[in-house]
Amino acid sequence: MKKTLALGAALIAAGAIGVAKVSAAPGLEPEFIDVFAAGQNAYPSIRIPAVITAASGVVLAFAEGRNRPTDQASNDIILKRSVDGGKTWGSLQVVAEDGVHSLNNPTVVREQRSGRIFLMCQRVPGHLKEWDNTIATGYEGTNIYRNLLLWSDDDGATWTKPLDVTRATKRPTLATTLASGPGIGIQLARGPHAGRLLIPFNEGPAWLWNNFAVYSDDAGQSWHCGENAPGAFVNVPQHGRRSQINEVQMVELSDGSVRLNSRPFAGARVRKTALSHDGGATWSPIEDAAELRDPSCNASILRYSFDDGLGLGKILFCGPDSAKRANGTVRLSLDDGKTWPVKRALWPGSFAYSGLVKLSDGTVGCLFETDETTRLVFARFPLAWLESGAPKTPAPPK
Repeated sequence: MKKTLALGAALIAAGAIGVAKVSAAPGLEPEFIDVFAAGQNAYPSIRIPAVITAASGVVLAFAEGRNRPTDQASNDIILKRSVDGGKTWGSLQVVAEDGVHSLNNPTVVREQRSGRIFLMCQRVPGHLKEWDNTIATGYEGTNIYRNLLLWSDDDGATWTKPLDVTRATKRPTLATTLASGPGIGIQLARGPHAGRLLIPFNEGPAWLWNNFAVYSDDAGQSWHCGENAPGAFVNVPQHGRRSQINEVQMVELSDGSVRLNSRPFAGARVRKTALSHDGGATWSPIEDAAELRDPSCNASILRYSFDDGLGLGKILFCGPDSAKRANGTVRLSLDDGKTWPVKRALWPGSFAYSGLVKLSDGTVGCLFETDETTRLVFARFPLAWLESGAPKTPAPPK
């Protein structure tokens, strides 16, 4: 299904943010195309989007195909491809499956030089759930999470068999659960670590999550585990020590440093952030990203462009701007994610997990969950649509 939303009236009716009420010029309004839906290909639930553009311009949309509407339900990793920039989508492909065991948290990154697309996901034993206290640490046994790596050299048409990279990407002690992203990884383009592939991660146990990066300096041949970001924990009345963070994405800054952007749990209901000046190996303490309201939901952040002689380039963010999973809003930062002066509501209704992508023609794409996570929709919009919502410069005083 393809439709164009009459954004002006819909946003005003939804009580959306003021800057989003600016009318876009004709032809700038977002388009919305259905990609996945619950019940499709016999999957009662399809969730957890990830999206990336291949070197050829083919767009790849990933998700978990779930056999029940729960997080661990013998999930498969599934994919649809678009050869026309997300306007239409091909048939559903199963990228990886493992019987009764669940494959979770698809996270993809493209190695720019070769064009190879890597996908990381986690294998959860069929008898375990994320909150079980029987999940074991270490690398052996039937009660551990494993980290898997697959790749494609033909724009996602075919994939390798999963390679177990748990020993390189999981700590031998303390870590129980393991989750990449979900969403995208990045490849650094600037600074002393240019060329490094980064996959954002969190590790458990539950309520005591940490954020860190898994990285490769040899185009994905080997992988290493960075340090946890400090300052993750706060004391919560009646509960004690709890983590502020969980599912996470990362973005490169103009000088080659990296900013993480994490889903909040304990603490203020805003996104959490930290900086790395050594390519994701270590981090500054976790802080609030005060402008980015969040009801505790995975969100997406994307480097759209680097500096063009006018500034630090453009970074986009998308997530629910609400006390609940609704009012999906796209924001623009011009100062490496320190502030977010421009925002527009993309989808005023139900809006949960999302993934941003830059398409080959410069158009922005966003794959997101709606209808209480029963439908995954792909939005296409030009950057000008977002920029047309910029606050007007006030007239100088007379």
